[in-house]
Amino acid sequence: MSDTPWLDDDELATWVRLVALVELLPGVLDTQLREDSGLMHFEYYTLAMLSEAPDRTLRMTELAHQTNATLPRLSHVVRRMEERGLVKRAPAPDDRRATVAQLTDAGWSVVQDAARGHVGTVRSRVLDALSPEQVGQLRQITEAILPRLDPSGSMAGTYTRYDR
Repeated sequence: MSDTPWLDDDELATWVRLVALVELLPGVLDTQLREDSGLMHFEYYTLAMLSEAPDRTLRMTELAHQTNATLPRLSHVVRRMEERGLVKRAPAPDDRRATVAQLTDAGWSVVQDAARGHVGTVRSRVLDALSPEQVGQLRQITEAILPRLDPSGSMAGTYTRYDR
């Protein structure tokens, strides 16, 4: 550690701003979703992943993988959403030892209703602050950093699914 170079002024200023962004953005997203839809961001994200899956159904292990959640955390969240009628769990048809989560019609309605406000918040709080060139730069920056945070590419299927 003793030979690790300290951050220079520009690096430190950039790092502190990135930390502020990482700390503030989840609260902004949670607040909007909670006020508009009664959801936390992780719940919305879970419902969104189910909404895009074939038959709106995923094995719990795959859903945990796509949301970067531990199975215990995901099980707790899915149980709460199941109590609200947004998802249902059942044994996997091809392996009764595995469990699938399926988005219900009520869950589909909630995620559709929540999406408009969520996208509006993403636009107003993040993307509208950037020029089209900066949006491209931000994508390049995230593409440079993500392999260092996810070296195995375990979440690449989730964060590259919209690439063209």
